[in-house]
Amino acid sequence: MAKRMFLFAVVGLLAACTMSNPLKPYKIDIQQGNQLTQKMMSQLKYGMTKDQARYALGTPLLTDIFHADRWDYFYSYRKAGKLTQKRRISLIFRDGKLVRVEGDVVPAKKTLAGRQAAAQQGVKSATTGAGTEKSSGAKEDQGFFGRMLNKIGL
Repeated sequence: MAKRMFLFAVVGLLAACTMSNPLKPYKIDIQQGNQLTQKMMSQLKYGMTKDQARYALGTPLLTDIFHADRWDYFYSYRKAGKLTQKRRISLIFRDGKLVRVEGDVVPAKKTLAGRQAAAQQGVKSATTGAGTEKSSGAKEDQGFFGRMLNKIGL
């Protein structure tokens, strides 16, 4: 009888030692930032005022005091502690009007996407040295690090 009790105790201890974290803590779903949907992006049009863009997308998560004409939106969603969605978008204004959209979320309208491609062409021509007025305007829109990378040739 004592052997059986000892055997059950040893088996019980060994079984307890082999269990790897049977109880996991509950991790809540965390949503941060502005949720950016394709419907919201399709409302964006070039030439919109800042108020119209704020109405379409909501208040930007980040407004930089040094670049008042740039609004940054960020959205992340973590489910059970693991990052499942991450989106970033930047709106760039000139004279209070929307001139460029950058980021992960692509605009749905052909006119907006076409102008975005044309703006990218202007940036490429600025880096190749073509001296047009559009390329110099696109070069001014680059941030500090973008200009530094262009100067060192990257």
